Amino acid sequence: MTPKLRSVLIGTFAAVHLFSAPVYSEEVGQVTNLPVPRFVSMKASEGNVRRGPSLTHRIDWVFKHRDLPLRITAEHGHWRRVEDRDGMGGWVHYSLLSGTRTVLVEQDRLQLRARPDPKAPIEAELELGVIARLGACDLEWCYLRVDGFKGWAPKARLWGVGAQELRD
Repeated sequence: MTPKLRSVLIGTFAAVHLFSAPVYSEEVGQVTNLPVPRFVSMKASEGNVRRGPSLTHRIDWVFKHRDLPLRITAEHGHWRRVEDRDGMGGWVHYSLLSGTRTVLVEQDRLQLRARPDPKAPIEAELELGVIARLGACDLEWCYLRVDGFKGWAPKARLWGVGAQELRD
């Protein structure tokens, strides 16, 4: 292979990879290879939130609600940096977290509907701050379950699910 042909092939290869690269690349955690940020929930009814990713770091506060939705923003070994709805957080041990998805209701008297339609019959009304299990979601609605009630709610009134997130 001549040096000229080699440089043309290398240039062509580089151009193909440059223009075929995705426009946006999703970050993944260094430990789990899962997307970061991502939503999880508290598995435990109580969990220490530390300043850093080890038992030697100071406890800043304690999350005291099972199923509380949290957003993972970083990973380090067995530790996950999380934040709550208000952006408050720190490092928690991964054993305190669950992949079970929950959401926090951000509107008082949020109506659960029988179908993802604002004119569908109302199945229940949820108070501000209620934690519900997350089911399927389209671009505008999510299916929720809480205390024996189930129905569809507008995604924009929930914290714990991404605006563009789709779920089956």
